[in-house]
Amino acid sequence: MSHDHGHSANRNRLLIAIAIVLAVLVVQLVGAGLSGSLALLADAGHMLSDLTGLVVALMATIVAARPATDRQTFGFRRAEVFGALINGVILVVVAVTVTIGAIGRLISGETDVHSVPMLVTATIGLVANAAALLLLRPAAEHSINMRGAYLEVLGDLVGSATVIVAAVVILTTGFAPADAIASLVIAALIVPRAYSLLRDVVRVLSESAPADTDVAEIRDHILGTKGVVAVHDVHVWAITSGAPVFTAHVVCDPAVFSGGRTGRLLDELSGCLSEHFDVEHSTFQLEPAEHADHEDDFHR
Repeated sequence: MSHDHGHSANRNRLLIAIAIVLAVLVVQLVGAGLSGSLALLADAGHMLSDLTGLVVALMATIVAARPATDRQTFGFRRAEVFGALINGVILVVVAVTVTIGAIGRLISGETDVHSVPMLVTATIGLVANAAALLLLRPAAEHSINMRGAYLEVLGDLVGSATVIVAAVVILTTGFAPADAIASLVIAALIVPRAYSLLRDVVRVLSESAPADTDVAEIRDHILGTKGVVAVHDVHVWAITSGAPVFTAHVVCDPAVFSGGRTGRLLDELSGCLSEHFDVEHSTFQLEPAEHADHEDDFHR
């Protein structure tokens, strides 16, 4: 699948997921009003944040599909990272708000919760979230932006399941605080997902090497290539998730230059990066030993 086709497929998935989430949000708000359930209202609030996140993800996907320019030489793919950043912040805000509301209800001892509409509404949400989750899952493995959308819908699914459990407990035992406790569980489930997403965003924006990239192994592969004497100034970072970029200065044997083998060596090096490390964008500066000797001391 080409990059453009991938973005088109992602947009279609997001549009369908947005429609599903919007419909469930309306149902949950009505159900929360009828049942008086804080857990259901918390899940609706989470759903609202997810709807906002999905819209942001859709906008980021559209922007990321724009071609590169002289000013944005890598294109606009990093817009996906900023979309994921907004998603992560939204998740944190929702978690804090839900926690405050749940603690307040536990302290006040409010018990006016109707379990039947709570159960019916949460079940509808569970089924709809499962459908949206299956829709987004294929794209979540290749895009940090789509991963953020996937994680938010996953949280909605778990939240709906939590509300169902609370509704059943209230229906069978009359233990009304189960509603507020379920709200705290939903908030607790949001936190690690928000942390994971924000951690990945920070890794990309700080231009750290991707988590699954072993720089030492890449260096060893380069050094093992015929004609390579040394390698330094190695840099690996990512434009967005799944789009690593690599640069390095490679000191070559004099025979590489005198024999006109620089083109072949470049093909071998870039092929190695692409085949073994899934790096499609790599840049190598080939140097004779005498050039490397007088480069700045910070080159490694």
